[in-house]
Amino acid sequence: MLSAIITQADSMSAKKVTKSEAQQRVDQIGSFRQELARLEVEGVLVLDEPTLSTVTSHHDGLLTSLARDYDIDRSHQARQLSLGMRIASFLGAIALAASAFFVFYQFWGLFGTVAQVGVLVVAPLVLFAATMLVEHRDPSGYFVKLVAMVAFACFVLNITMLGAIFNITPSDKALLPWAAFAFLLAYTLDVRLLLAAGILCLIAFLSARTGTWGGMYWLNFGYRPENFLPAGVLLFAFPWGLNHRHFGGFAVIYRVFGLLTILLPVLVLSNWGEGSYLLINTGIIEGGYQLAGFGLSAGAIWLGIHRSWADTANTGNVFFVIFLYSKFFDWWWEIMPKYLFFLIVGLSALLLLMIFMRLRGVSNVAGGEGAL
Repeated sequence: MLSAIITQADSMSAKKVTKSEAQQRVDQIGSFRQELARLEVEGVLVLDEPTLSTVTSHHDGLLTSLARDYDIDRSHQARQLSLGMRIASFLGAIALAASAFFVFYQFWGLFGTVAQVGVLVVAPLVLFAATMLVEHRDPSGYFVKLVAMVAFACFVLNITMLGAIFNITPSDKALLPWAAFAFLLAYTLDVRLLLAAGILCLIAFLSARTGTWGGMYWLNFGYRPENFLPAGVLLFAFPWGLNHRHFGGFAVIYRVFGLLTILLPVLVLSNWGEGSYLLINTGIIEGGYQLAGFGLSAGAIWLGIHRSWADTANTGNVFFVIFLYSKFFDWWWEIMPKYLFFLIVGLSALLLLMIFMRLRGVSNVAGGEGAL
């Protein structure tokens, strides 16, 4: 039986996996070894020497293979250092992008129009080629992420400056190539930060386009929070129609950005009815969006628990509490003594805690039965 399991694991390890999947497998091996050692100490399970040697040698070979093919973290200390490397890569990308920006503006006036256009056209192509070159020579992925983010920043800057050179009227259409380039780099190199940048560009474009359909100038789309709702719905639904199993964390980013793009405008409109397109009493608008906020956040909690999406459930929890406390403020802040107001808030927090504990208990029971 054990040999069959190991054979199956060997066939799985032979398949092409992503870095996040490789890291997940390494973490599973570490957890397995810790639990096996504890079971041996407690006398619950003691493997015979041949079996233990077979499992250990298989795991050692798998760890060596994954460490060779992927830059994975095999210890807690290595994981902490990787976090520092990601932070350093992010800060380095921002600094280099800012440096490129100021270099352009420092020496830009020294070039003629033809030279300026040539630089703006060639620079993104050179940086994209450099990104692909670094991607093949950087198994860790940190340097390629840095170069990719600089390439995206320069691409945004170059399109902006091309528009300034030829005196092109600013348009929301510029957001589309920015988003497309960010998505291209994100999916090619598995960079979540660039995915977030592309999503923000796409949100801005869809919201601006919705605003223009409503009759406003595209730069004023933020004055109507309802302009963001279609973009939020599309973003939240997108991972359902496209398998992101080979892109670690991509589906989570889509869902979280989608929920934020839906729930934040609803929260704003629940307290500022004048910002709505609806031509009815602002009190009715605010009340309707308050109910919608409670319903949407509760629905996000249920969906997150049902689908085991911790990101969705947590986002729903945060907004449900925000909507609840904002209503407490509207109802009682002006008429209640402050000590009584905060006492009610504290007691409501305890009630929510008890409800969430009960829901967690039910989820644990269901999960345990499913495991059995």
